[in-house]
Amino acid sequence: MKKETSTSVNLNVIFALTLIHFTGDFYASFISPLYPAFIEKLHISLTQVGIIAGFNRFLAFIIQPSVGYLADRHQTRSFMLGGLLICIVFIPLSGIAPSFWFLLLFVCIGSMGNAMFHPSATGLIPLYAGPRSGLSMSIFNTGGTFAFGLGPLFITWFVASFGLEFIPVTMGIGLAIMLYLYYVVPSPQSEGFGHLGFIGTLKEILGDVWKPILLIWMVMVMRAVVGQSFLTFMPVLYVQKGYSLVSAGLLFSLFTVAGTLSGIFAGYISDRIGFKPIFFVAHGLMTPVLLLFLNLSGNWIYLGAALSGIFVLASLPLGVVMAQELAPKGRSMVASLMMGLAMGLGGAISPLIGMLADIFSIEVVLRTVAFIPVLSLGLILFFPEERARRTIKG
Repeated sequence: MKKETSTSVNLNVIFALTLIHFTGDFYASFISPLYPAFIEKLHISLTQVGIIAGFNRFLAFIIQPSVGYLADRHQTRSFMLGGLLICIVFIPLSGIAPSFWFLLLFVCIGSMGNAMFHPSATGLIPLYAGPRSGLSMSIFNTGGTFAFGLGPLFITWFVASFGLEFIPVTMGIGLAIMLYLYYVVPSPQSEGFGHLGFIGTLKEILGDVWKPILLIWMVMVMRAVVGQSFLTFMPVLYVQKGYSLVSAGLLFSLFTVAGTLSGIFAGYISDRIGFKPIFFVAHGLMTPVLLLFLNLSGNWIYLGAALSGIFVLASLPLGVVMAQELAPKGRSMVASLMMGLAMGLGGAISPLIGMLADIFSIEVVLRTVAFIPVLSLGLILFFPEERARRTIKG
């Protein structure tokens, strides 16, 4: 029997699901800030860096919608816990990769595991969020973005202290967390689509709301192109400018931690004033803030990274919540479309970004990418108003 949505927030479940998100993304965050170290050790090019980043996100594009489809059909924790275990084991193996191809292999397998747990975990949030779906989804998203803030600081310190070859030791942290999660994570709730195929499930889920969901998805793709381009190549750019690997990791962390805080605030406000105003503010200010960041120097770059993260990541959880409210029958599938498919396509252009950076320089390419959010404003104008507003006291 399908579980009814809770009328109050279940903090224990929200915490457990957020911990899954944190742990998986903590390990996934190891790769980008270490690109300068991989370049030095394996003598790889920026194009090869882009290939690794592109495959990383392309696998999310392939796997998340498929897992979302299966998660809405079957009640199993295998996608959440199994995917997390794969991520915990294979991402740290990148430290002992003897060549570009082994590095690509380890990152790809780890990324596949990371992609597996997202749809099931995200799909459970509305069931336990009560009337605070925007805030709860932002807290869940915080688990991932905070991990992307803390992980780079940890791994750049670890590598600077012990070396790349000792990264596999970090598996112990994740395996200990897995023991706890095994006992507390609830099973996903099937939506009863077992009699339908993939196309039939999409029709049942999206129905007459496919047009607004497509608009939201397109904006999420544009946001992902900007975010993934900066997160992938920002560490390399500033190491080239003479900053240390740890400094580059700090930039990465400030970007994501600031985005974490803005995501929580955006989710809190969205439960009161709606989604569209927040999208307009975040995407409208994204371009000038990113251009300001690229023009700063000295210690001002750290402030620029934080401000950039605030506007780039603020709307990430809101796109998921909007789509889930429009299509509540397929929470996992819709979440995978907004996160996996959108971010996958956004990140899949990383090889192109890397190739262009080899030709024109990283800074020139990032300055161009910074103008993409302007294009999204016209689409946001046609976002639907929420079908039902929630009245929340306090």
